Amino acid sequence: MQATPTTEDADEISDLLAAYEHTLNSSDAAAVVELYAPDGVVYPYNAPTAAGHEQLLATYEQIFSALRLAITFTIHEVVVDGDLAFATTSSAGEATVLAQNVTAPEENRELFTFTRTGGQWKIARYMFNKAAPPAA
Repeated sequence: MQATPTTEDADEISDLLAAYEHTLNSSDAAAVVELYAPDGVVYPYNAPTAAGHEQLLATYEQIFSALRLAITFTIHEVVVDGDLAFATTSSAGEATVLAQNVTAPEENRELFTFTRTGGQWKIARYMFNKAAPPAA
């Protein structure tokens, strides 16, 4: 594996993660799905796995109908091997449960895998959980 990604790869993956953060915070399910590869998969915390754009769209629409997010990602690591890559991140901010209009702290650690498709990095797999990120 390439332990240090090229600056271009690292910048593109960082930009993709920034776009993902933005689409989550703007509750834009259609835009989120476009960041995934066609066979992309999300493994949400305490929810069923969603695979492919149709299931991804339904999952994110359900999430955004229940929650409004205001989070920021911190990238801890990016590793690239050819047209595959992974990143570990953590996110922190707030989530508002829309039905009750209750806002609470939101914090996760995440693992993303990426694939380069048609010359562009896309999210291949995404998993997160509620455990605190490792100490820096």
